[in-house]
Amino acid sequence: MATAFSTTRPDFGRDGPGPTAASGELRYVARQPILDARGNVLAYELLFRGGPNSTHFDGDGDIATRTVLDNTVTFGMERLTGGLPVFINCTREALLRGFVRVLPPQQTVLELLESLKPDAALLHACLELKACGYRIALDDFEWHPDWEPLLDIADYVKVEFSSTSPRQRANLMARIGARPIRLILERVETAEQFEQARREGFTLFQGFYFCRPQMMQNREIPANRLVHLQILQAVLQHPLDVKKISDLVKREPSLTYRLLRIANSPIYATRQAVNSIHTALVMIGDEMFRRLAMLAATADFKGDRPSELLRMAFQRGRFCELAAAETGHDSTEQYLLGILSLLPAMLSVPMEAIAKALPLRRPVHAALLGERNPERAILDWLECYELGQWAGCDRTAREADFDDANFPRFYAEAVRWAEINLNLAAE
Repeated sequence: MATAFSTTRPDFGRDGPGPTAASGELRYVARQPILDARGNVLAYELLFRGGPNSTHFDGDGDIATRTVLDNTVTFGMERLTGGLPVFINCTREALLRGFVRVLPPQQTVLELLESLKPDAALLHACLELKACGYRIALDDFEWHPDWEPLLDIADYVKVEFSSTSPRQRANLMARIGARPIRLILERVETAEQFEQARREGFTLFQGFYFCRPQMMQNREIPANRLVHLQILQAVLQHPLDVKKISDLVKREPSLTYRLLRIANSPIYATRQAVNSIHTALVMIGDEMFRRLAMLAATADFKGDRPSELLRMAFQRGRFCELAAAETGHDSTEQYLLGILSLLPAMLSVPMEAIAKALPLRRPVHAALLGERNPERAILDWLECYELGQWAGCDRTAREADFDDANFPRFYAEAVRWAEINLNLAAE
């Protein structure tokens, strides 16, 4: 899972920041979370894409690293990662010439790629950076005697699940021994892999295990969440059916509380207390209630799943809503589609059960179930972007015949919007 940002600031030149990129050239940075066993986000790794016509990065690694560093400075660490630490893929140049020093040491983990030559010069540079407070991670690590000195100073070691066997991972743990190193297992894609990794002793993970829940046959949606699904469907109507909404809200105490709380807030400056659901709905208006209902329902759907899922659901909903204005789709319907796309992961319930519970338009129903139709095009694009699958983004835009030039900007806005509303939903 990744989120992405773009900026027009030029990348680093040979001696640091400098105007080496064409004026106005967009740069793209995607982020992927690193999580603990409970699904809490520990940090984000930042990745690079050269531009809207770049299917993947296969060019100058130094330019890639400079650009990621420059984008991080431009946007600010708080905006890119919410104040969490950042893992940065580092080239030899970035380490030896000190370009990484533009980032705050206490929030930065310098990730040494497996392609680097572990010689004395690299070790010296890393020792100096460690002394300044930076942390060191070894990426796609496979033990070799030449890497032993760097292993001695590493804070993190990243291992790929798919390219190693349980025995290899056990041998690596044995070699690390008593060193104060935290292991990160990458490409953990399923609940089964996650459980196996935990049994092996891993505590940090990078992958999509929490977005690929174990499906349980004949599992039903809990009654209170079925009400939330019905409310989410009802808010698609224009204008809202106040009587129908009132009846549904009465069946959901948490939403009743939220509705009456906001209706009695200073926002509406009421002279007397509002204690009627119907009156509250009329007072706050259709659009405010749509937001309130979607936030309340999605917060409830989170349950015991990782909070990153809730953040991602908000991001998806807002992004799909913004992109709909440029593709001719209904923005409210696209918002709902973005939100619903993550409910299987939140509830550990198959999408078929969720879609069946909602009287959606047939194309939207089909889109939720994975059919590649016009209603799903925005979500398809977004899912590729989250994974850093740039070729998939370009292919989707081309096949759906829409211009995605503004989509990275929409996503940056969606990320900010999600952070704000995640805090609101938690109140």
